[in-house]
Amino acid sequence: MATVTKPGSYGATAPAQVNYLNNSHGFLSWIFTLDHKRIGLMYLGGVMTMFLLGGIFALLVRIELWQPGVGILGVLNTAADTKAAANAYNKLFTLHGAVMVFLVIIPSIPAALGNFVLPIMLGAKDVAFPRLNLLSFHFWIFGAFMFVCVLLWGGLDTGWTFYAPYSQRTTTPVIAATFGAFILGFSSIFTGINFIVTTHTLRAKGMGWFKIPLFVWALYGTAVIQVLATPVLAITLLLLMVEKAMGIGVFDPSRGGDPVLYQHFFWFYSHPAVYIMILPAMGVISELMATFSRKHIFGYRLIAFSSVAIALLGFLVWGHHMYTSGQSELAGTIFSAITFTIAIPSAIKVFNWLFTMYKGSVSFQSPMCFALAFLFLFAIGGLTGLFLATMSTDVPLHDTYFVVAHFHYVMVGSAITAMYGGLFYWWPKIWGKMPNEFWGRVTALLIFTGFNVTFFPQFILGTRGMPRRYFNYLPEYTELHQWSTVGAVILGVGAGVGMVTLIYAIFRGKPAPMNPWGGATLEWQCSSPPPLANFDTPPVVHDPYDMQRVVYDARVDGYVPNPNYKPSDFAH
Repeated sequence: MATVTKPGSYGATAPAQVNYLNNSHGFLSWIFTLDHKRIGLMYLGGVMTMFLLGGIFALLVRIELWQPGVGILGVLNTAADTKAAANAYNKLFTLHGAVMVFLVIIPSIPAALGNFVLPIMLGAKDVAFPRLNLLSFHFWIFGAFMFVCVLLWGGLDTGWTFYAPYSQRTTTPVIAATFGAFILGFSSIFTGINFIVTTHTLRAKGMGWFKIPLFVWALYGTAVIQVLATPVLAITLLLLMVEKAMGIGVFDPSRGGDPVLYQHFFWFYSHPAVYIMILPAMGVISELMATFSRKHIFGYRLIAFSSVAIALLGFLVWGHHMYTSGQSELAGTIFSAITFTIAIPSAIKVFNWLFTMYKGSVSFQSPMCFALAFLFLFAIGGLTGLFLATMSTDVPLHDTYFVVAHFHYVMVGSAITAMYGGLFYWWPKIWGKMPNEFWGRVTALLIFTGFNVTFFPQFILGTRGMPRRYFNYLPEYTELHQWSTVGAVILGVGAGVGMVTLIYAIFRGKPAPMNPWGGATLEWQCSSPPPLANFDTPPVVHDPYDMQRVVYDARVDGYVPNPNYKPSDFAH
């Protein structure tokens, strides 16, 4: 049962009979809905399905690497000899990478959580272009369908980067996969346009730029990257398709093309894409840190500006992926220097989150457990990135497991941990039901433990020379590979426990109050789940991180407006 309240309130429990979940019924009412909340939920369902698929591929890769030589791929009778096993392994890690990057991590927080929360945080009824939002989701479905077709047509073996000239010469369905990624790019661009215009034009009355929640700032920075960088990938993939279909020399040197040009185009998009994945995660963490520290976020403006700085600097560092491609030392030096510069806004965020906790009243509820896990994983991912930004250390580490471990700490450990934190945080608002706290904490612990056991040994493997993308290896690497496989199983169990906990809450969870965590942003002013138009009455805009405005009330098992609150008494 949803709950409603008066303007500016956070905890009244008058029942609301109609909400966005039950105002209409049937498959068509969902698949053609213009409601941003339902579109966000459909994105979430699709992303989690792809997460399951990509996770199964990852587990198969790790189990195959349990020992040198042909492993599970031989047992499954998909590959009876070494060459066939190697080909099957290439397809497994390619599909794992492509599915996780294009269908899970990039859309997970912006398209799913962002679609649901952003308009409500701004006090708006919907996004600026609801029909474009629906078209974006339909494009995502089509792109996902293309990747499923690739799987059914025998798989892809190029790696998720589609590097030329190999992608021009392989017989696997490259055109279908790149066309899927091409369509997914348009989905991403449409979402970015919607978020930018919504943030500019649909803010509630009285909400200036510095009263916007930091999650919205992060989504805004992400949207800028989506709109400016994604077209470069679209054109690159289009050229790749044309070259493969028509034999026109663009990237293949045997036809007069330049494969390094492909790398420039690809990384001009794909390094900013890293920030498409991590910036929204940082936004989630800003919300969790303030709410569960019961303290105003430290350095609000610095965090907001650092989101924009990361978005802009992200366009200038693609060359650090290409130190070994033959580019000049001067170019490498410049890219290295700029890469170190981008560490500054990232560090600003981390220090501000730490100072938010300092002298705060920190509670270790399940979303906060994910936030703390994020801090640790992001710190390791960020610091190990410094070795790859430095030419003298990047060259020997290039294409080793060190890169795999760094990549996963930043893009998977940080982004997926933040996604789970955001899901546990906003799940009561989305469904009106509370997820189980105990199992939420168990999920955080399993994911954190499993992730570190999986990927920390890979740093050691990389420094000892273990190359990435090899299905066979020397016997001395066996023990570290087995640790990594054990960790992957723990990580898979943790992710599964989290999914089951969230789904169970929908059907058997305790009814959620309007504001179970004590958040001060506008989404906690509407009922749980929200009505169709988000607010029954216009929300009251104020400082989104003034935690003194609400106090815990045991009668509703949630937070309600503080009757003794006076802004001047709680100035920060």
